[in-house]
Amino acid sequence: MGFYTEVLFPWGMDLTMSGDAFSQLRKQVLSEAKGEVLEIGFGTGLNLPHYPPTVQHITTVDPNPGMNRYAKQQIAKSSIDVDRNVLSSEALPMADNRFDTVVSTWTLCSIKQIEKALSEVKRVLKHGGQFIFLEHGLSDEPNVQKWQHRLNPIQNVVGDGCHVNRDMRALIEACGFSSLNIENFYMNKAPKFIGYLYKGVAIK
Repeated sequence: MGFYTEVLFPWGMDLTMSGDAFSQLRKQVLSEAKGEVLEIGFGTGLNLPHYPPTVQHITTVDPNPGMNRYAKQQIAKSSIDVDRNVLSSEALPMADNRFDTVVSTWTLCSIKQIEKALSEVKRVLKHGGQFIFLEHGLSDEPNVQKWQHRLNPIQNVVGDGCHVNRDMRALIEACGFSSLNIENFYMNKAPKFIGYLYKGVAIK
């Protein structure tokens, strides 16, 4: 990992994704979290203030050690006990059927082997456990899709591996969850090419 990935990108992500619009969406999604929780793509810890009071402990994974400085600040302000791990979501060391809830927010866009990561998510979930997610991805508007495909190579560099044109619904459906509920909408005041969101819950 280089200077951009470990220093500039964590700073920029923490700054741009800590606004009110992001916080409101995080609070909505995380209200569903319960039991033993795993968060993939913990990043700078921006989800921590938005977990419900019933969540007292979470396990987190993120491959970028540069996120740690910001994450530590969030952890210090939180009453939640955090077991933080610097590792990839594509190969989780956790046992099968361990977690009641797996959380992913603005993370699946940047995982290289996304199918592998989603398979791991399903594996570590208990039967009846829930995968709750908030992701951006491929729009349902053809004209927006064209721009997403055109701009994806640029976003891949600027966003440190982020893709704006992944069909999150199709990717999650392919995992074979027993039920899947997804809501699609554009994030308020965000450019359409990067602001088309997938908010949902998948049950194992």
